[in-house]
Amino acid sequence: MEDKRALIVIDMQNDYLWAKRKPMFSYDTDQLVKNVNRAAAFYKDKGYDIIYISQVFPDIITNRWFIGFSIKGTEGAKLYKDLDIVSDLFFDKNLSDTYSSKEFRDHMSREGYGEVVLCGLDECGCVGATAKGAAKTGVKVVMLENCIGRRFPDDRVRKIRKKLGALGVQYISL
Repeated sequence: MEDKRALIVIDMQNDYLWAKRKPMFSYDTDQLVKNVNRAAAFYKDKGYDIIYISQVFPDIITNRWFIGFSIKGTEGAKLYKDLDIVSDLFFDKNLSDTYSSKEFRDHMSREGYGEVVLCGLDECGCVGATAKGAAKTGVKVVMLENCIGRRFPDDRVRKIRKKLGALGVQYISL
């Protein structure tokens, strides 16, 4: 039996993509959402599971003050309205690496995924951290270059790509 495969859509939430977002989240929302939706349809047609991940911080006063986004229970923490939802596989995480979520890790292990394809936000943040976490589990990891947002300078992007490449992570475009 062949290993299962999944497309993991990371942190495509209102607080990072809608018009009311903080200026530091300078993504091209329309292009990124269009590309991610295309990837979800493409990989679903190829038999991949589509898994949605949300960054959610506990709703406590210090998180509201110091972080100010992706707070549990807020409109901003919800998945972006124009994102096509093509499966019912959803997981929340508190840390950058999706594999830090026990519920997610247990699901991945139980289902026996052998390959993960990553897209979403941000290459130098949660997508990169998740790629590193996935590589440590021994699964094949693919980054969908044109379906990943990045808000950091090119030199930082090159650095993360070099680190991930050394772990066997592949980059492709869809």
